[in-house]
Amino acid sequence: STTPLGSERGEQPLSRGSSASKSLVVFWFSFDIKREQLALMQERSAPRTGARTISDSLLVRKRELNSTEEHSTLVKSLQKGYHKEKSKGALLMRAYERLLKYAKVYTTSDPESGTHPSAAREFDLAHLLVEEMKSIGIEDAFVDEHCYVYGSIPATKGCEKKPALGLIAHMDTAPDAPGENVKPILHENYDGGDVTLPGTGMVMKTSTFPFLKELKGETLITTDGTTLLGADDKSGVAEILTAAETLIKKKLPHGKLCIAFTPDEEIGEGASLFDIPGFGADFAYTVDGGDVGGIEYENFNAASATVTIHGFSVHPGSAKDAMINASNVAMEFHMALPVMARPETTEGYQGFYHLCQMYGDVTEAKLGYILRDHDASKLQFKKDNLLHIACYLNGKYGPGTVEVEIKDSYRNMLEKIKPHFHLVETARKAIEKAGLTPEEIPVRGGTDGAVLSWKGLPCPNLGTGGFNFHGVCECTTVERMDKATEILLNIIELYSK
Repeated sequence: STTPLGSERGEQPLSRGSSASKSLVVFWFSFDIKREQLALMQERSAPRTGARTISDSLLVRKRELNSTEEHSTLVKSLQKGYHKEKSKGALLMRAYERLLKYAKVYTTSDPESGTHPSAAREFDLAHLLVEEMKSIGIEDAFVDEHCYVYGSIPATKGCEKKPALGLIAHMDTAPDAPGENVKPILHENYDGGDVTLPGTGMVMKTSTFPFLKELKGETLITTDGTTLLGADDKSGVAEILTAAETLIKKKLPHGKLCIAFTPDEEIGEGASLFDIPGFGADFAYTVDGGDVGGIEYENFNAASATVTIHGFSVHPGSAKDAMINASNVAMEFHMALPVMARPETTEGYQGFYHLCQMYGDVTEAKLGYILRDHDASKLQFKKDNLLHIACYLNGKYGPGTVEVEIKDSYRNMLEKIKPHFHLVETARKAIEKAGLTPEEIPVRGGTDGAVLSWKGLPCPNLGTGGFNFHGVCECTTVERMDKATEILLNIIELYSK
């Protein structure tokens, strides 16, 4: 996904020490007890007006799917979404229905495991997707030993020489919020006002999330407030497969379509073992962005930094001119960085230093940073600045007091997209054909597409219709997922001509 500000892409500059871990365990244990108590108190409370639980929704849908009437493939409705009519052929699932199914599968990636995939549970969704892909006609679908799902749809007659187009989304969800036992809620004909999440009583206020007002009249999908939704990026998975099924069942003309679903994107490893030659695409799109109609082809250059401070402990009663308190030196290091270059004080193309982890005592302290900037030279300045601060403090407190380890994470894809700018131009046309205005904004984050672009597969990112990723206020709408599916079909059509 194009991740929001914060501890991004699963970068974990620090591994917590034992004392910090114990404190965190106590804190979270207490928090979980309070959250469970609150959930029990509100268990009898009904969702806000217009909301229905996933079980209700699927019950209605199950009756619909079990109907003996014949149905047609997807067609545009007056609400610019899709509905079903009587005709020859089977009833196709809408994208949101797939999302509701996928959201139930626990796929949170694990930044601490060091394995590929990072969590074996990611295979649960992978196997489900392979089975579903084969059922809709993607005969060569498979999952490899590292939990990458691949499949392709051969070109139709007359389109064999058209370029092979790739569509990519990721299956894992971010470890920033709970991802197990997800309970989606449908808010039909949403009124555009504040939304109470019944599992916790949390209120999504329009004053905090102004975009909610723009969703009035749509079917809003949220969770009950105890977990994230997983729209990042299971909505992208759902939209790709809905477009693929529509393509197959309606026998629409198209070049070769290559499909892939990756693990571990949220911890920065989604493209690590991606088989580009085996994938077979000439170029691709990741479907992992925010609101529908978005095109993202500029992203941050990214690095992470771990700062380790070595102190010297002396009894506080006789510490004058002898003690070096590592925690104090850590604070001094951080305060040497510019306040106006933090995530909470920057926007657009402005880069930042983000302190995302810290712990320590008198003898040792650690700071974990992520560094971001769209301009590679400005990111280099930020890396150099950390080293300069360390040099100054080492001069003040003694050599070896401060150590800085910097690792590059990913690079701005723009340089690799420019030679293939038809990808952006085609996406613009597809979005306009769907009745929307394309939005092109620099990504304050990164995607698998950025890494894949630098590995030789040009890969801009498309919006999925989702909002508030990586948290319990994550949401999307039925209509925006339909529109994202329509845009994918438009892109496929444009490349078939």
